[in-house]
Amino acid sequence: MGLRPGRVSREVKRPYTRTSRKVPRKSYVVGVPFPKLHQFEMGTKGDYNTTLYMIAERKVQIRDNALEAARIVSTRFLETNLGTSFFLKILVYPHNVIREHSIAQGAGADRFSQGMRANFGNPVGTGAHVKENQRLMMLKINKENLEIGKKALKRASLKISTPCRFVIE
Repeated sequence: MGLRPGRVSREVKRPYTRTSRKVPRKSYVVGVPFPKLHQFEMGTKGDYNTTLYMIAERKVQIRDNALEAARIVSTRFLETNLGTSFFLKILVYPHNVIREHSIAQGAGADRFSQGMRANFGNPVGTGAHVKENQRLMMLKINKENLEIGKKALKRASLKISTPCRFVIE
């Protein structure tokens, strides 16, 4: 089964904890999936005179695969237009474990689902809790490439499940 849509895990919930009072052998976090996001810095570090920030406008949870998609699309656009004369950094890390339970299908699914009301679920991925007005990505470029940088961050913002705005420093 493929990934569920991003709207399923967009809401920021308190990170789960598991109490082990009754059964002391149970641990708190078992089998945390490795995040899909591996690289956080792309391009070449150097002296650039313009910095752009992508800022989230709402409080949201962003899945690791959405951050990876945003990284890929922006880096690819920048590399085709600028070569390596940019520095892109992702400023959030997906710490929170996203858990889902399987959807019951077929005969008797309604009876089975009644017992799944307060389930714990299986880990399926990780997500980053993002606050309102928190910086998500930083792009350092030269002043003459400002429009290309704006387009790159705009393409990256389309992959993220919250409206974003851009600040130039």
